[in-house]
Amino acid sequence: MKALIQRVSSSQVKVDGKLVGSVEKGLLVFLGLEKQDTRPMADKMINKIISYRLFPDQNQKMNLSLKDINGEILIISQFTLAADTKNGTRAGFSTAMPPLDAESLYDYFVENARSSGLKVETGIFGADMKVSLVNDGPVTFLLEV
Repeated sequence: MKALIQRVSSSQVKVDGKLVGSVEKGLLVFLGLEKQDTRPMADKMINKIISYRLFPDQNQKMNLSLKDINGEILIISQFTLAADTKNGTRAGFSTAMPPLDAESLYDYFVENARSSGLKVETGIFGADMKVSLVNDGPVTFLLEV
């Protein structure tokens, strides 16, 4: 499981020209699911994301978490994060979780995030999405569990 997280001032996602999710100060999370990923791994990842210290404190040090600032999360499914890019010039997707299993685990991940009490928005699983953001920093991390 991979999550590309970006600290944002704002972010939104549109599908077919319609706004389906938007957040203000918080995180944009691109979630890539691989064949071996499980619910316990999803639990660990969302806890890591919510607790990861990437927001500035009063001294401008990255010491505050999403939970500390009561930030918002926009979660976007992105199977291309699960791609094998080690060889050649074209990504392979044999490591990505099959769509039906991935959608179920993605839904579980989102519900787990919502149980944190933070505002959580999403795109639409499997849709052609247009994601925009104002990256704050820029600050971007690739988390893996």
